[in-house]
Amino acid sequence: MVARVWSLMRFLIKGSVAGGAVYLVYDQELLGPSDKSEAALRRAEEVVPPAMYQFSQYVRKQTGLQIPQLPAPPKINFTLRESWNSGIIKVMSALSVAPTMALEYSKEGWEYVKERTK
Repeated sequence: MVARVWSLMRFLIKGSVAGGAVYLVYDQELLGPSDKSEAALRRAEEVVPPAMYQFSQYVRKQTGLQIPQLPAPPKINFTLRESWNSGIIKVMSALSVAPTMALEYSKEGWEYVKERTK
């Protein structure tokens, strides 16, 4: 009985975390236009370091443990649109070359097998 309740609780917790992540992505419009995604990234850069500091102070107060100071996050100075476009171009070029490369690799593999079976 306890195992079933525990597995149900784990499922509900995981579902809640996944649902919260999906809602956050939708609410912040992270999958929308790139300018809104960049704005969300800038907001996260401003909010996360103070939140981590407050959390470390809370843990220190409650447990007496001292969490080491995290290094400063790197400054990101690129546009998401350019990075996304270059990634898409690379993926599409790889997909366009895939059939010919598969043919070449299969020929090489066949020749290798023929040589080894002699």
